[in-house]
Parts: sequence; structure tokens; C-alpha cells
Amino acid sequence: MLIYTIRRLLQTIPVIIGVTIIVFLLMHLIPGDAAQAIIGEGAPREQVEQIREKLGLNDPLPVQYWNYVSDLLRGDLGDSIRSNRPIADEIFKSRFWITVELAVYSTILAVFLGITAGIISAVKKSTPADIGVMIVALFGLSMPNFWLGLMLIQYFAVDFGWFRPSGWGDWSQTVLPVVTLGTGGAAIIARMTRSSMLEVISQDYIRTARAKGVRERIIIYRHALKNAMIPVITVIGLEFGGLLGGAVLTETVFAVNGLGRYVIDAIRARDFPVVQATVLVMSLMFVLVNLLVDISYRYFNKRIDFD
Repeated sequence: MLIYTIRRLLQTIPVIIGVTIIVFLLMHLIPGDAAQAIIGEGAPREQVEQIREKLGLNDPLPVQYWNYVSDLLRGDLGDSIRSNRPIADEIFKSRFWITVELAVYSTILAVFLGITAGIISAVKKSTPADIGVMIVALFGLSMPNFWLGLMLIQYFAVDFGWFRPSGWGDWSQTVLPVVTLGTGGAAIIARMTRSSMLEVISQDYIRTARAKGVRERIIIYRHALKNAMIPVITVIGLEFGGLLGGAVLTETVFAVNGLGRYVIDAIRARDFPVVQATVLVMSLMFVLVNLLVDISYRYFNKRIDFD
């Protein structure tokens, strides 16, 4: 296990290097002059050159990338052009943890609803309960997050006044964005759980356990569910990584002051260093989540040989 973990950590190094290259190139391949966009179209050429010199945009791309990576290794994500403050402070002192909280709460909701619905649908295969769960899951997959968020605000915040429509902090501000983000994930997890459970339930050892008189609840939760969790865990990991990126629209709709809203504000203000740093942080989080998912496989299936 330890050897596998070390090997997987080493394997993430080329992935992280690739992420930094892609993020760096994307920011530099955007059409137009970044310095001109920052200072404005009508600015004198001298001021534009000063901005280019300040940002190091006059250096060759390999030199710019080396300087970029060198700063990253020191924990320096650069300074925001808009606020002139270190980007690392703006991200990690408040906004990053808000987005992580939103993603974690939404994932917990998605896992609870998705696995529960998937088990019910698999156990009650081809019954009205199964059909109903799959129809609801289809609606959950089809609804865009921003539309669902606006509908929840209209009905539960404006009409009924049960929750607050914006901000982040107490439970009345947390429920609506968490439900908005968690619904789509719950639908995907439900479909995957159902498919995996149906495959496991048809195995010989499940029929043998039933023939021996083992209680159905024990068969489902101790034997079938645990062996069906491997593909479900993969989906959960991908969903959590997707929620970190999908929080962009949800945070904008609910005015949550997290990473998503931070990057949207930076795009509007043409604060390219902030956009670059935020995309990099989200990408690295996704890589870390995939690593944790790979390591967790052994817990659910002892037959997996990491070596």
C-alpha cells in the first residue's frame, strides 16, 4: 500500500507539470494583447509597454514559463492587477475554503441521495419505484445548475422566505446552493449505483448467501453494496472534482464569495494572473482528488493488488 501510494504520488508529478504548461499556454494564446486589455484600449503605448515589462510579457515564452514555475515552487501565485495584493492570500485565506465547503457539502448530499436511490432502484428492478427513481434521475441530469438555482431562489427564498438567496455562512444561506450543486451529482451516482448493484446482485455468491438464509438487508449492504462501490467511487471522485469547477455558475447565482465568483470577477476585470492562478488551483485539486480515489479502492475491495 505504501509503495503504491509513493508510486502514485510520483506519477502525479508529470501530470502537474502538464497542468502548469497547459494553464500557462492558455493564458498566453488568448487573442489580443493582455497588457492592452488590462490598461484599456485608449491607453498610450508607453503605458502599455510598462505593463508588459512589469508582467514580463516581453520575455520569450520559455523564460516566462520558467519564471512562472519558479514562483509556483516558492508558493507565489503572483499579484492581482486589480487589487495589487498577493493572489495566494486572496485565494487561500477565505475563498478557497468556501468553495471546498460547498463542494464537500454538495458531494455528501449527492452521495447520500444517489446511493440510496440507486440501491432502491436496483432492489426494486422493473417496479414503479425503479421507474420513478430513474425518471427523477433523468430530470436531475437534464437541469442546468444555474436554472435550478434561480428556480430555488424564486420559490424558497422569494416566495416562501424559508432561506436566504445569497451569501455564505449560516444554514439558511447554505441549503440552496448545496441542493443546486448536489442534484446533478446525485442523479449520476444513482444511475451508476443501480447499474453496478444489478451486476453484483446477479453473481453466484449472492444467490448462495440467499440460499443459506442470510437476511436480505445483510446481503444488500454488507456483500452487494461494498463490492459494487468501485465504479461508484470513481464517479464520486469525478463529481467532486467537477463540483469544484461547476461551482463557478452556482457561486455567481447565489453571490457566494468563493473561487468561482472570484474567477468570474477576474475575467470581467481582465485580471489574467488571477484567472491563471485560480484555474491552476482547481486543476491541482482535481488531480489530488483522483489520487485519493485510487488509494481508496483497496478499502472497498481487498482483492485489488496495488503491486
